[in-house]
Amino acid sequence: MTKTPLVSIIVGFFNAERFIEETIESVYSQTLSDWELILIDDGSTDRSSAIVQQYASKNRDRVYCLTHPGRRNRGVCASRNLALSQARGTFIAVLDSDDVWLPNKLEEQVEVLEQNPHVGMVFGASRYWRGWNASGARAGSDYTPELGIETDAIHEPPSLLRRCHPLGRATAPCPSDLLLRRDVLLAVNGFEEEFTGIYQMYEDQAFLAKVYMSTPVFASARTWTKYRLHEDSCCYRVEASGEERKVRLYYLNWLSNYLGACGSQDADIQQALSREMTIARYPLIEKLANLPGKLKETVKNIIRPSYM
Repeated sequence: MTKTPLVSIIVGFFNAERFIEETIESVYSQTLSDWELILIDDGSTDRSSAIVQQYASKNRDRVYCLTHPGRRNRGVCASRNLALSQARGTFIAVLDSDDVWLPNKLEEQVEVLEQNPHVGMVFGASRYWRGWNASGARAGSDYTPELGIETDAIHEPPSLLRRCHPLGRATAPCPSDLLLRRDVLLAVNGFEEEFTGIYQMYEDQAFLAKVYMSTPVFASARTWTKYRLHEDSCCYRVEASGEERKVRLYYLNWLSNYLGACGSQDADIQQALSREMTIARYPLIEKLANLPGKLKETVKNIIRPSYM
């Protein structure tokens, strides 16, 4: 019988032949070796399926490839949930098929959770990675955003929902940088499968909102993940299409319904949600709020102060 792994790694992919091999190799390079890798083919039509199958065939006891019935394309959330249903590890790590991990990622994150048994999730400060494309116009301009919250610290629920993007100004963690306890993922019912198509831009925020509401989270100052910036990403395509506000409002409406179902009475979160929904519905308010001095004071006499 195959030994139960400490960490289950979930990688969903769709037409990812450009980057998937480098992503998988970053798993193989981990200093912690007690893992299983579950790859979910979300209906790919390029060579990425063949690339993944080569890894699975060479390491059948720890690398697995799953598909949806009929090889359908169901989206990243349904793919992750399929993998979660098969995962055996105590801890779950999500890795997008275009990102890579630094070698000490799993070892150091597992140590954080083992030392803090009441904490359900850990993340760090991801490197936003442009340098992968040496020929690009912005090659080499990598950066690591400040998290904007206390680091190497435990944040109790639901504080990060209010403080982190999109309700707050702090940086939201990248999905590829998360390590969670499996029981936390199961308790929040995994990932929100209604976030498909362009709405996948906010699927991570929907998942994080559920986690922020349910468990303490450890935020680290360490960098463990390289988050690849490229023109084929969902975020880039949505922003280029001019549909970002539409997608943002979809998420905010989902969050409003979720908080209502949870019976949340947190006044700060409700105020932040109301502000962001107003800005999403009426973009001019955001521009007016950034006016200088006297102009802003004039606008305050017209628009409610809570929106400024």
